[in-house]
Amino acid sequence: MQQTILVTGATGTVGREVVKQLSMLDGIRVRAGVHSVIKGENLRRLPDVEVVEMEFTDPGSLHAAFTHADKVFLVTPFSEGQVEMARKLVDEAKKTGVKHIVKLSALGAGAKDAIQLCRWHREIERYIEQSGIPYTFLRAASFMQNFENYSAPTIKSEGKIYMPAGEGKVSYIDARDIAAVAIAVLTGDGHESKIYDLTGPEAISVGEVAATISLVTGKQVDFVDVPEEAAMQSMQQQEMPDWMIHALLELYGQQRAGNSDLVTNCVEELTGRKPHNFRQFVKEYKECFV
Repeated sequence: MQQTILVTGATGTVGREVVKQLSMLDGIRVRAGVHSVIKGENLRRLPDVEVVEMEFTDPGSLHAAFTHADKVFLVTPFSEGQVEMARKLVDEAKKTGVKHIVKLSALGAGAKDAIQLCRWHREIERYIEQSGIPYTFLRAASFMQNFENYSAPTIKSEGKIYMPAGEGKVSYIDARDIAAVAIAVLTGDGHESKIYDLTGPEAISVGEVAATISLVTGKQVDFVDVPEEAAMQSMQQQEMPDWMIHALLELYGQQRAGNSDLVTNCVEELTGRKPHNFRQFVKEYKECFV
Protein backbone atom coordinates (compact mmCIF):
# COMPACT_ATOMS: atom_id res chain seq x y z
CA MET A 1 0.00 0.00 0.00
CA GLN A 2 1.38 3.40 -0.98
CA GLN A 3 2.26 5.75 1.86
CA THR A 4 2.01 9.53 1.63
CA ILE A 5 4.79 11.48 3.35
CA LEU A 6 4.49 15.25 3.68
CA VAL A 7 7.73 17.23 3.76
CA THR A 8 7.35 20.80 5.03
CA GLY A 9 9.96 23.37 4.02
CA ALA A 10 10.53 21.28 0.92
CA THR A 11 12.60 23.91 -0.92
CA GLY A 12 15.08 24.31 1.97
CA THR A 13 18.54 22.79 2.25
CA VAL A 14 17.43 19.61 4.03
CA GLY A 15 13.79 19.46 2.94
CA ARG A 16 14.72 19.50 -0.74
CA GLU A 17 17.15 16.62 -0.23
CA VAL A 18 14.57 14.59 1.70
CA VAL A 19 12.07 15.03 -1.14
CA LYS A 20 14.70 13.99 -3.67
CA GLN A 21 15.71 10.85 -1.79
CA LEU A 22 12.13 9.85 -0.96
CA SER A 23 11.14 10.20 -4.62
CA MET A 24 13.56 7.41 -5.51
CA LEU A 25 11.71 4.87 -3.36
CA ASP A 26 8.87 2.61 -4.48
CA GLY A 27 5.58 2.72 -2.60
CA ILE A 28 6.04 6.30 -1.39
CA ARG A 29 4.04 9.30 -2.54
CA VAL A 30 5.87 12.47 -1.62
CA ARG A 31 3.95 15.63 -0.87
CA ALA A 32 6.28 18.62 -0.96
CA GLY A 33 5.00 21.51 1.15
CA VAL A 34 6.26 24.86 -0.14
CA HIS A 35 5.66 28.50 0.70
CA SER A 36 5.72 29.37 -2.99
CA VAL A 37 4.60 26.98 -5.72
CA ILE A 38 6.85 28.85 -8.15
CA LYS A 39 9.94 28.10 -6.02
CA GLY A 40 8.87 24.46 -5.80
CA GLU A 41 8.50 24.05 -9.55
CA ASN A 42 11.71 22.00 -9.89
CA LEU A 43 10.36 19.45 -7.44
CA ARG A 44 7.53 18.59 -9.83
CA ARG A 45 10.06 16.98 -12.14
CA LEU A 46 10.80 14.27 -9.58
CA PRO A 47 8.78 11.02 -9.78
CA ASP A 48 5.70 10.69 -7.54
CA VAL A 49 6.11 14.18 -6.04
CA GLU A 50 3.06 16.35 -5.45
CA VAL A 51 3.80 20.03 -4.74
CA VAL A 52 1.35 21.79 -2.41
CA GLU A 53 1.35 25.38 -1.18
CA MET A 54 1.47 25.85 2.61
CA GLU A 55 0.64 29.33 3.85
CA PHE A 56 0.73 29.66 7.64
CA THR A 57 -1.89 32.41 7.59
CA ASP A 58 -4.24 30.23 5.52
CA PRO A 59 -5.61 27.30 7.59
CA GLY A 60 -7.24 25.88 4.48
CA SER A 61 -3.89 25.41 2.74
CA LEU A 62 -2.48 23.65 5.79
CA HIS A 63 -5.48 21.34 6.04
CA ALA A 64 -5.19 20.43 2.37
CA ALA A 65 -1.47 19.69 2.74
CA PHE A 66 -1.97 17.39 5.74
CA THR A 67 -5.09 15.55 4.56
CA HIS A 68 -4.32 11.85 3.94
CA ALA A 69 -0.65 12.30 4.91
CA ASP A 70 0.55 9.24 6.80
CA LYS A 71 3.82 10.72 8.06
CA VAL A 72 5.43 14.17 8.18
CA PHE A 73 9.00 15.37 7.97
CA LEU A 74 8.67 18.64 9.87
CA VAL A 75 10.94 21.56 9.02
CA THR A 76 10.15 25.06 10.25
CA PRO A 77 11.83 28.21 8.88
CA PHE A 78 14.48 30.15 10.77
CA SER A 79 12.15 32.93 11.84
CA GLU A 80 11.02 34.72 14.98
CA GLY A 81 7.63 33.01 14.73
CA GLN A 82 8.85 29.49 14.09
CA VAL A 83 7.42 28.09 17.33
CA GLU A 84 3.93 29.37 16.58
CA MET A 85 4.22 28.08 13.01
CA ALA A 86 5.21 24.65 14.27
CA ARG A 87 2.27 24.56 16.68
CA LYS A 88 -0.12 25.17 13.79
CA LEU A 89 1.48 22.34 11.83
CA VAL A 90 1.34 19.93 14.76
CA ASP A 91 -2.29 20.83 15.47
CA GLU A 92 -3.16 20.12 11.84
CA ALA A 93 -1.25 16.85 11.94
CA LYS A 94 -3.30 15.79 14.95
CA LYS A 95 -6.59 16.76 13.30
CA THR A 96 -5.82 14.79 10.16
CA GLY A 97 -4.53 11.65 11.87
CA VAL A 98 -0.83 11.78 11.01
CA LYS A 99 0.84 8.64 12.38
CA HIS A 100 4.43 9.84 12.82
CA ILE A 101 6.24 13.21 12.92
CA VAL A 102 9.98 13.29 12.22
CA LYS A 103 11.23 16.74 13.22
CA LEU A 104 14.45 18.37 12.07
CA SER A 105 15.84 19.87 15.27
CA ALA A 106 19.18 21.29 16.37
CA LEU A 107 22.12 19.71 18.15
CA GLY A 108 22.06 20.93 21.75
CA ALA A 109 18.29 21.43 21.92
CA GLY A 110 18.17 19.38 25.10
CA ALA A 111 20.93 21.24 26.95
CA LYS A 112 20.06 23.09 30.16
CA ASP A 113 22.04 26.15 29.05
CA ALA A 114 20.86 25.99 25.43
CA ILE A 115 21.17 29.03 23.18
CA GLN A 116 18.00 30.71 21.88
CA LEU A 117 18.02 28.83 18.58
CA CYS A 118 18.05 25.52 20.44
CA ARG A 119 15.46 26.69 22.98
CA TRP A 120 13.05 27.37 20.13
CA HIS A 121 13.59 23.87 18.80
CA ARG A 122 13.10 22.33 22.25
CA GLU A 123 9.85 24.24 22.70
CA ILE A 124 8.58 22.75 19.44
CA GLU A 125 9.77 19.30 20.51
CA ARG A 126 7.80 19.56 23.75
CA TYR A 127 4.67 20.56 21.85
CA ILE A 128 5.02 17.50 19.63
CA GLU A 129 5.55 15.27 22.67
CA GLN A 130 2.37 16.64 24.25
CA SER A 131 0.37 16.11 21.05
CA GLY A 132 0.33 12.35 21.47
CA ILE A 133 1.56 11.80 17.91
CA PRO A 134 4.48 9.33 17.66
CA TYR A 135 7.65 11.31 16.99
CA THR A 136 11.37 11.19 16.26
CA PHE A 137 13.68 14.18 16.68
CA LEU A 138 16.76 14.59 14.48
CA ARG A 139 19.05 17.03 16.28
CA ALA A 140 21.52 18.03 13.60
CA ALA A 141 24.81 19.92 13.73
CA SER A 142 25.47 22.92 11.47
CA PHE A 143 25.22 22.10 7.77
CA MET A 144 28.23 21.88 5.45
CA GLN A 145 25.96 23.42 2.82
CA ASN A 146 25.93 26.67 4.81
CA PHE A 147 29.34 27.41 3.31
CA GLU A 148 27.80 27.04 -0.15
CA ASN A 149 24.72 29.09 0.76
CA TYR A 150 26.37 31.94 2.67
CA SER A 151 30.16 31.99 2.17
CA ALA A 152 30.48 31.09 -1.53
CA PRO A 153 30.22 34.71 -2.82
CA THR A 154 33.23 35.97 -0.84
CA ILE A 155 35.15 32.73 -1.45
CA LYS A 156 34.68 33.23 -5.19
CA SER A 157 35.34 36.97 -5.30
CA GLU A 158 37.98 37.42 -2.57
CA GLY A 159 39.20 33.99 -1.53
CA LYS A 160 37.96 34.77 1.99
CA ILE A 161 35.56 33.31 4.57
CA TYR A 162 34.39 35.98 7.02
CA MET A 163 32.98 34.63 10.27
CA PRO A 164 33.17 35.43 14.02
CA ALA A 165 33.97 31.79 14.84
CA GLY A 166 37.51 31.88 16.22
CA GLU A 167 39.33 28.55 16.41
CA GLY A 168 36.36 26.58 17.71
CA LYS A 169 35.69 23.25 16.03
CA VAL A 170 32.28 22.27 14.70
CA SER A 171 31.03 18.80 13.70
CA TYR A 172 29.53 20.03 10.40
CA ILE A 173 27.16 17.58 8.72
CA ASP A 174 26.24 17.18 5.06
CA ALA A 175 22.51 17.80 4.51
CA ARG A 176 22.43 14.69 2.34
CA ASP A 177 23.33 12.61 5.39
CA ILE A 178 20.57 14.21 7.45
CA ALA A 179 18.16 13.34 4.64
CA ALA A 180 19.42 9.74 4.52
CA VAL A 181 18.73 9.39 8.24
CA ALA A 182 15.29 10.94 7.78
CA ILE A 183 14.50 8.38 5.07
CA ALA A 184 15.63 5.52 7.30
CA VAL A 185 13.42 6.77 10.13
CA LEU A 186 10.38 7.57 7.97
CA THR A 187 10.43 4.20 6.22
CA GLY A 188 11.73 2.01 9.06
CA ASP A 189 10.39 0.71 12.35
CA GLY A 190 11.26 1.25 15.99
CA HIS A 191 12.19 4.93 15.87
CA GLU A 192 9.23 6.30 17.82
CA SER A 193 10.08 8.44 20.86
CA LYS A 194 13.76 8.47 19.85
CA ILE A 195 16.12 11.44 19.69
CA TYR A 196 19.15 11.20 17.39
CA ASP A 197 22.13 13.57 17.55
CA LEU A 198 23.44 13.84 13.99
CA THR A 199 26.94 15.07 13.16
CA GLY A 200 29.61 14.71 10.55
CA PRO A 201 32.56 12.34 11.14
CA GLU A 202 34.90 15.03 12.48
CA ALA A 203 34.95 18.43 14.17
CA ILE A 204 36.88 21.11 12.28
CA SER A 205 37.49 24.84 12.62
CA VAL A 206 36.61 27.41 9.96
CA GLY A 207 40.34 27.81 9.40
CA GLU A 208 40.49 24.10 8.55
CA VAL A 209 37.43 24.55 6.34
CA ALA A 210 39.30 27.24 4.38
CA ALA A 211 42.40 25.05 4.14
CA THR A 212 40.35 22.13 2.83
CA ILE A 213 38.65 24.27 0.18
CA SER A 214 42.10 25.55 -0.84
CA LEU A 215 43.51 22.02 -1.11
CA VAL A 216 40.61 20.59 -3.10
CA THR A 217 40.01 23.52 -5.46
CA GLY A 218 43.57 24.76 -5.89
CA LYS A 219 42.29 28.25 -5.06
CA GLN A 220 43.78 29.99 -2.03
CA VAL A 221 41.04 30.57 0.54
CA ASP A 222 41.69 32.22 3.91
CA PHE A 223 39.59 32.49 7.05
CA VAL A 224 39.07 35.98 8.47
CA ASP A 225 38.04 35.85 12.13
CA VAL A 226 35.67 38.81 12.39
CA PRO A 227 35.35 40.48 15.83
CA GLU A 228 31.85 40.13 17.23
CA GLU A 229 31.20 43.88 17.21
CA ALA A 230 32.17 44.12 13.54
CA ALA A 231 30.00 41.10 12.73
CA MET A 232 27.06 42.78 14.46
CA GLN A 233 27.58 46.00 12.50
CA SER A 234 27.75 44.07 9.23
CA MET A 235 24.48 42.26 10.02
CA GLN A 236 22.84 45.56 10.92
CA GLN A 237 24.01 47.05 7.61
CA GLN A 238 22.34 44.10 5.88
CA GLU A 239 19.17 45.13 7.75
CA MET A 240 18.84 41.85 9.60
CA PRO A 241 16.27 41.99 12.42
CA ASP A 242 17.59 42.22 15.96
CA TRP A 243 16.29 38.77 16.95
CA MET A 244 18.23 37.16 14.08
CA ILE A 245 21.45 39.04 14.88
CA HIS A 246 21.24 37.97 18.51
CA ALA A 247 20.53 34.33 17.61
CA LEU A 248 23.37 34.12 15.08
CA LEU A 249 25.95 35.81 17.33
CA GLU A 250 24.95 33.47 20.15
CA LEU A 251 25.45 30.49 17.82
CA TYR A 252 28.86 31.74 16.72
CA GLY A 253 29.75 32.31 20.37
CA GLN A 254 28.98 28.66 21.13
CA GLN A 255 31.15 27.56 18.24
CA ARG A 256 33.98 29.92 19.19
CA ALA A 257 33.92 28.56 22.75
CA GLY A 258 34.37 25.00 21.48
CA ASN A 259 30.88 23.85 22.49
CA SER A 260 29.88 22.53 19.04
CA ASP A 261 32.45 19.78 18.59
CA LEU A 262 30.38 16.73 19.59
CA VAL A 263 30.83 13.84 17.14
CA THR A 264 28.42 10.89 17.10
CA ASN A 265 28.04 7.67 15.10
CA CYS A 266 24.30 8.04 14.56
CA VAL A 267 24.46 8.57 10.80
CA GLU A 268 26.39 5.35 10.23
CA GLU A 269 24.29 3.40 12.73
CA LEU A 270 21.02 4.46 11.09
CA THR A 271 22.02 4.38 7.41
CA GLY A 272 24.68 1.69 7.33
CA ARG A 273 27.30 4.00 5.79
CA LYS A 274 29.72 6.62 6.99
CA PRO A 275 28.71 10.29 6.68
CA HIS A 276 30.49 12.58 4.22
CA ASN A 277 33.58 14.30 5.55
CA PHE A 278 34.25 17.92 4.64
CA ARG A 279 36.82 17.08 1.97
CA GLN A 280 34.28 14.84 0.20
CA PHE A 281 31.72 17.62 0.42
CA VAL A 282 34.04 20.17 -1.20
CA LYS A 283 34.97 17.74 -3.99
CA GLU A 284 31.30 17.30 -4.86
CA TYR A 285 30.44 21.02 -4.51
CA LYS A 286 33.70 22.27 -6.01
CA GLU A 287 32.03 24.43 -8.67
CA CYS A 288 30.35 26.50 -5.92
CA PHE A 289 33.69 27.81 -4.66
CA VAL A 290 35.79 28.52 -7.76
